[in-house]
Amino acid sequence: MIRIIVTFLLLSFLISCNPIDDEEVNEVSKRTYSWKMVTAWPPNSPINQESVEQFAKDVAIMSRGRLKIKVFAGGELVPPSQAFDAVSQGGVQMAHTASYYWAGKVPAAQFMTVVPFGLTHKGAWSWIYAGGGLALWQELYEPFGIVPFPMGNTGIQMGGWFNKKINSLDDLKGLKIRMPGLGGKVLAKAGANPVNIDPGELYMAVERGVIDATEWVGPVFDKRQGLDEVAKYYYFPGWHEPGSQLELIINRDAWKLLEPDLKLIVETAAAKASLDIFAQSELQNTAAFLEMQADNSIEILEFPESVLTELRRLTALVIEEEASADTDFSKIFEAYRAFEEDYQAYRSVTEIPYRKTFE
Repeated sequence: MIRIIVTFLLLSFLISCNPIDDEEVNEVSKRTYSWKMVTAWPPNSPINQESVEQFAKDVAIMSRGRLKIKVFAGGELVPPSQAFDAVSQGGVQMAHTASYYWAGKVPAAQFMTVVPFGLTHKGAWSWIYAGGGLALWQELYEPFGIVPFPMGNTGIQMGGWFNKKINSLDDLKGLKIRMPGLGGKVLAKAGANPVNIDPGELYMAVERGVIDATEWVGPVFDKRQGLDEVAKYYYFPGWHEPGSQLELIINRDAWKLLEPDLKLIVETAAAKASLDIFAQSELQNTAAFLEMQADNSIEILEFPESVLTELRRLTALVIEEEASADTDFSKIFEAYRAFEEDYQAYRSVTEIPYRKTFE
């Protein structure tokens, strides 16, 4: 019943934002579409992959079978690292992934996933859905023939798995660690050696010593990957990903073919999936974390304050360097920073003092 109510409210909201006139309703066709959708997530991946498959079912139900989407997990049709190009070139119509995977191609896309020490999911959703972020996102992807929408947020992530303790910034020097996006660039500035590895390969990479450390998402995701079996130290907080936004990307030519009601159905189903992914992440990560707390083979450790202070300083340097090298990055950075400053002013009298009551 709750899911039905949430879907109805989301549909009502999207209709108010994207009204369809009577003439458009009368012109709804009986044409059917069969689309392919790839993801960045390993087969049987908890939450993310499951929610994408539910998204496809929701679209089929709401469209009464006019739009059917066949979902392929990461690597089943194309490698996760090639999802952007597959959608751009029309090899598939849709993908579910994270925008910072395309940093080498579209540097500014990193803002649409997460910024180290930046907005959490609440601020990110507010900026993207209501604060102009989505318009910037769609403008950014326009040259690639892609239409993006937000679809899920994993919340504040964990800091990663290590096989050595991190007592100072020096302990990061030379460390081979899987970390994409701006967080990886910050670690590189700190002297580490960040590498990008497809999620399905993380377990073997750590086990075989290809990398010394890795971050993935949070307890339930990490446990499903078996990272708790190949690394001893589990660090927090996830300074690099305080509110990681996931994306639904759609081939523009395919999108243009859809009737207005089908477009609205896709947007509504994506918004519902966003709620599902975040809610399930919080619920299942909590349960998995409690299991890890009871596991004596794992040490759950907090990054030293001195390390976090230095990483925050290096984050500012990295962002300034990226902004000076790319006009799109600079433009979106200014918009993001303006929103964040205003939002932080409000948080300083709401969320922040409320949290202090628990200290």
